[in-house]
Amino acid sequence: MELSQSAHKFVLHWGEMGVAWGVNRTVAQIHALLFFHGKPLNGEEIAQTLNVARSNVSNSLRELQSLRLVRLTQVLGDRRDYYETSHDVWELFRTVVRERKEREFQPTVQMLRDLVASPDFEHEAPDTQDRVRETLALMDSLGVWADEMLRLSPSTLVKVLNLGAKVQKFVRGDSAEK
Repeated sequence: MELSQSAHKFVLHWGEMGVAWGVNRTVAQIHALLFFHGKPLNGEEIAQTLNVARSNVSNSLRELQSLRLVRLTQVLGDRRDYYETSHDVWELFRTVVRERKEREFQPTVQMLRDLVASPDFEHEAPDTQDRVRETLALMDSLGVWADEMLRLSPSTLVKVLNLGAKVQKFVRGDSAEK
């Protein structure tokens, strides 16, 4: 499969952004290819299109599946496994937020809770205890807020985002729309 100039640009950029977010470049590029293409692709098509080793594609697809960003599907009349991703950007956004929260955020919250509950923690300087407890309180609040936002429908999320921008302008004292 030959990539259009737009597809090529999108896939390359998404790969670079993936690296900035701590994701393997090939993993991000495969996801970008599946999203941009919009149809299921098999591993060989992905490997040829991106010019990467088939083993790299297999490992990357497994990682994308573990992140719940890619799912296995079948194409009638073809015995090969095909892979697809959601076309819904809000579903993808929610998936990324949920997975990152579960894998990165929650372990930190748990470590902070364990730290604060530890008898050894009481021997730390009071200002250190305050900073750690404030960090835990902030992270707990952010976790609750994230869970609430993830429960909202996409249309309600858009309204909340727009409202948030208006609240920011109001708080800053920005004049009426120019």
